[in-house]
This record gives sequence, structure tokens and C-alpha cells, in this order.
Amino acid sequence: MQTRTLACAAFGLTALTASASAAIISFSQQNVWDAYAAYQALSVVTEDFNSITDGVYSSGFSSSVGGVTWTATATGGLRVQSGLFSTVDPTSLSFNFAPGVQGVSGNFFGTDGTFNAVPSLVQVTLADGTSSILFTNSAAAFAGFYSTGAAIAGLTITAAGGGSVYPTVDNLFFAVPVPAPGAAALIGLAAMVCRRRRDVA
Repeated sequence: MQTRTLACAAFGLTALTASASAAIISFSQQNVWDAYAAYQALSVVTEDFNSITDGVYSSGFSSSVGGVTWTATATGGLRVQSGLFSTVDPTSLSFNFAPGVQGVSGNFFGTDGTFNAVPSLVQVTLADGTSSILFTNSAAAFAGFYSTGAAIAGLTITAAGGGSVYPTVDNLFFAVPVPAPGAAALIGLAAMVCRRRRDVA
């Protein structure tokens, strides 16, 4: 009995310590972010923007991938070209995620008016204020984040350099929990029951 009590107390203390030390971890290399997400037993889903038709879109554009719905906003509107997602004006670009994600990363950089990567100072700021700053002139520039606590609800990208610079994203990678086998089985069972009810009706 005493052993069980000590074990429960130790578990409670561990849980308390974990929640007290929750933090955002930043990454500058995609292979490290990928490995960390895998270590945390998370599934990674990719939004490459390739399914979005080239053109100009009003602010508040939404889409979804792998169970994550994202909404992009920017003053003046949004532009898409060949899988690159940017802004109409040289202003900040924000994304909100529903539901929130445990990890997010992507290729963040600045472009000129014709979507060419240009030397720029890029800042990626999460909804909670955590940020990463990188200087880049390449579309391969990478920044990633992982939360050990609350889910990440969104991020904002700004880019600055000589002349008009537009914050641009090539890919967004989301790290999301993998449903437990039991939960997946229940979802499958519920789908079968709903289908059977439709067939009967």
C-alpha cells in the first residue's frame, strides 16, 4: 500500500514538474525538427500550397490538411504563385490553426514583387509571443517550433530588407498527435454504425 502511495505521489510530482516547465523549443534545421516530432510520437502533415490556384485572394483565406484548418490573413490581401504563399502588400502574414498544433515549421523567407527570394530579415512569431529571427536570401530558409505545453494557435511572419519585401512561405509542416489505437477503432466503429443507420433508413 505504501509503495503504491509513493508511486502515485511520484507520478503526480512528475506531472506537476512537466507542466511547470512547459516551453516552446525552437529549431533551425528541418531534419532535427522532423526527428524531434517523431520522437514525440507525433504525425507530421504538410501544407505545400500546390493545390491552391495561382492568384490574389482576400484576407481570411482558409484551407485544411491532415485535420488542421489554417486561415491566412494580411492587410491588402494574399497572393499565391507556384506553391508560394505571400501577401499583396509588404506587410505581415498571419496564420491561425484550428485545432492548435503541438509543432509547426516551414520555409519562411522574403520575396520581391515577382516572387524571387531576396536578402531579408525574417521574423516568425507564435501567438504566445515566442519568436525566431533569421537572415536569409533563400527559399529554403527554415524555422520550426515545438510546444511542450499548450498547443500552438498560430504564427505571424514579417520580412524586411532593401525596398519592398513580402513575407513568403513555401511549406508549412504541422506536428499533430496520432490517435491512440483505441480511439481510432472507436471512430471507425462510429462511422460503421452511422453508415448502417443510413442504409436501414
